[in-house]
Amino acid sequence: METAINPWTKLTQKAKLSQNLRNQLIEEYSPLIKYIAQRMMRRLPRHIELDELINSGVLGLMDAIEKFNPSRNIQFKTYAEVRIRGAILDGLRAQDWIPRSLRQKANKMASTYAQVEQKLGRPASVEDIADELEVEVGEVENILTQLESIHLIKLEEIITDPQPEAKESLSHRLLGISGEDSLSLLNLAQVKKAIGQAIDQLPPKEKMVVTLYYYEELTMKEIGKVLNITQSRVSQLHTQAILRLKGKLKKFLAE
Repeated sequence: METAINPWTKLTQKAKLSQNLRNQLIEEYSPLIKYIAQRMMRRLPRHIELDELINSGVLGLMDAIEKFNPSRNIQFKTYAEVRIRGAILDGLRAQDWIPRSLRQKANKMASTYAQVEQKLGRPASVEDIADELEVEVGEVENILTQLESIHLIKLEEIITDPQPEAKESLSHRLLGISGEDSLSLLNLAQVKKAIGQAIDQLPPKEKMVVTLYYYEELTMKEIGKVLNITQSRVSQLHTQAILRLKGKLKKFLAE
């Protein structure tokens, strides 16, 4: 529900808010920052501190207040949520807890899954990927284990710019945060539809893991109990699902 504070009602696009109104907005949306940070915390390594996420989220909220454009017909809360998440993710990247080499490996695996599945016309197995890469199955499984730590946030993070220096998620770009005025909520709806279609094409167990993890917000341990498999197996299924989705959705963006 949109906050009761709506200081943009009588302001033009270029008008500036008073410091008093800015402070009111920061106070009003502070619980939202904590809520987002706590949800993201569930998918992060244990050494990451909640306060670090909240501090980054505050910067995101301040940025949202500064750059929000009421003429875009987007609720401030929606815009702020994306900015807050983006700032938290930027803060995590700044800590460099995921090596660039691992991200590059993830991109290569995602591309391989997409190529093999397009060629075979069905979901690729670990054996199929091993054949394509001309390596042993055990090596592919080892790579999947290494990649488990990289797929931790939200489905919106599945689609990222393939350039290593790019930091904006697809949601950032679609909500106009990168300055692409031609992109609108219609684009966002189309991409959400593409994500849904890609999820529907996943193998049954991977689809179940994605649904329970992202939509029902169960932990890996809880999903393991539901599916009667080990937490390690859940994590592997999750990694494979994300690699498939990443390959399919990058192709969608290129169309």
